[in-house]
Amino acid sequence: MKAIVVTDQAAGTAGMTLVERPEPTAAGNDVLVEVHASGFTPGELSWPSTWTDRLGRDRTPSVPGHELAGVVTALGYGTTGLSVGQRVFGLTDWTRDGTLAEYAAVEARNLAPLPGDLDFTVGASLPISGLTAWQGLFEHGRLRAGQSVLVHGAAGGVGSVVAQLAREAGAHVIGTGRTAHRQTALDSGAQEFVDLDTDALEDVGKVDLVFDVFGGDIGKRSADLVRAGGTLVSIAGPPEVRPADGLAIDFVVVPDRPQLSEIAQRVRDGRVRPHIATVSSLDDAVAALNPTERVLGKTVIRVRP
Repeated sequence: MKAIVVTDQAAGTAGMTLVERPEPTAAGNDVLVEVHASGFTPGELSWPSTWTDRLGRDRTPSVPGHELAGVVTALGYGTTGLSVGQRVFGLTDWTRDGTLAEYAAVEARNLAPLPGDLDFTVGASLPISGLTAWQGLFEHGRLRAGQSVLVHGAAGGVGSVVAQLAREAGAHVIGTGRTAHRQTALDSGAQEFVDLDTDALEDVGKVDLVFDVFGGDIGKRSADLVRAGGTLVSIAGPPEVRPADGLAIDFVVVPDRPQLSEIAQRVRDGRVRPHIATVSSLDDAVAALNPTERVLGKTVIRVRP
């Protein structure tokens, strides 16, 4: 099968190559998925799990990509809950070969049925951004209707879904970003926009929840914006500054079938729109994943036409 592999951590995405690889097999509780579309997060090339297994052993050349949409072609021993021929989407394990390939072996529990009226490209764009937004808002942030949420990077792949889910949940949503991102953030559900190029972040005042995708200086300054009893949720690593009278939580997204199904239903209803910036073929994936300028939104690789 065709697959993208990486062998050199220092080279980053520039070290990706398209090669022929053996087709994987489905172990116990796995399914083998014929991949139709794959999502990719550039930051994963800095994750230790891309390069070593759980015991710290080198596992290169490894196949990156952890989001997929496709069709189940085989079941491993003891696998239940899915069937051969079923359309699925979801999130693969961090320390196994990923989804930038024609086939991927995935634990069945990591996948959810993909409704027939959702395109594979849309399905592959949802798992990381959708689950990250859902878990950050509702599990870790304990968001309730009537609360206020500051969403950093509200025009990006994750931030745009955070803004949409928060708005739908009845929160007042304040988005941040650069000047060029204003309209996209507002279209994604933000009711106010803070231009990080020109506006003073501190003028936002106190909010119940900050969802931080940036870290660094923005993350530090955001801690002071959390009102008493509120929460700073970060996906940019442990917050360097904690709210004076609130919680600070950083987390790594985990697979969750019921949550994937909830997100898919919202996409079908038009309540959530994934922000897909680029769609490319597997043959052209190396170039697509090495853009000459910053891409705002998700890059999806269409593995099959």
